[in-house]
Amino acid sequence: MQTLGDRGGRALIDCDIHNAPTLEGLQAHLPDHWVDYTTHSGFRGPDASDYPPGLPLTARPDFRGEGGGAPGSTLEQVRGHVLDAWELEHGVLTCNYQASSVHNADLGSALAAAVNTWQIEDWLQPEPRLRASVVVPSQDPVLAAAEIDRVGGVPGFVQVILPVRSLVPYGNRRYDPIYEAAVRHGLAVAIHYGGAAGHPSTPSGWPTSFVEEYAGMAALFQSQVNSLIMEGAFDRFPGLRVALVEGGFTWMPSLMWRLDKEWKGLRSDTPWVRRRPSEYMREHIRLTVQPWDAPGDPEPLGQIIGQMDSDEMLLFATDYPHGWFDSPGDAWPVRLDEALTARIWSENARAFYRL
Repeated sequence: MQTLGDRGGRALIDCDIHNAPTLEGLQAHLPDHWVDYTTHSGFRGPDASDYPPGLPLTARPDFRGEGGGAPGSTLEQVRGHVLDAWELEHGVLTCNYQASSVHNADLGSALAAAVNTWQIEDWLQPEPRLRASVVVPSQDPVLAAAEIDRVGGVPGFVQVILPVRSLVPYGNRRYDPIYEAAVRHGLAVAIHYGGAAGHPSTPSGWPTSFVEEYAGMAALFQSQVNSLIMEGAFDRFPGLRVALVEGGFTWMPSLMWRLDKEWKGLRSDTPWVRRRPSEYMREHIRLTVQPWDAPGDPEPLGQIIGQMDSDEMLLFATDYPHGWFDSPGDAWPVRLDEALTARIWSENARAFYRL
């Protein structure tokens, strides 16, 4: 049994590393029209503050103020803070630049393209350990699919990233162009915490504090899983792979049980759902482990994994640069048997992302 503090050279793949572009940096990759527009219109960037800059959990104190920019804004920071420090075999960049929250879809598309070009030139080409997520204007799935087609074949991209807060649930057929393009290019789809779709961030209205919104985000992840299965996305696209990033994982067994139970009694409502919902989850869905929401004890975690009836669903992640832990040992605070630990630390990600 091992913790990260004594992993002894075992492989480690980090499935959630945030890289953060600036609008000024992206202007080098924007067409002249949009450079003029963003310069003179007062546009400061997407209207989505997933992590307020001054919030303690937004970044560990030792990650702040280095390199002349926000944590994750330069490759040198990511190398020093996580790739080298954790001796990673691979790290998956989850740039959640919220182009999807820009109401002008053409501008959102141009910004997404600029982000992806920036990732190729400044991250993927100089650092072979990195993999990346395609940023798309998901408010316009046709434009999003065009951007996937533009860069989906570039070596290093392994998934398309979408915010968990969406205009309509992701099982809706309006998103089919995104899934069709992702499957065509062999890419997974990551649904990540955050976004600003214009709707309240809870099913019952707007919260009054950030902690309410943040803790309640798990309910949105559950609603997206429900939608993807019950609206038939996995039946329409059998090759679709979905990673749930930064949304917790301990809620998954209860959702499996509840959906299986209700499907048995109401399956006539959704005849296209041909198997138990839990079977779709085990086959198509993976979850990252940070922010950690399980007890720091091997027995409860083992029970949760046993209730999932799968040792393939969890993916290791640091969620860099967010401040969830102070040391590698804190990031994986349990000791499991070596075979299961190896799956979560690296082998599940290797298979899921086809590394």
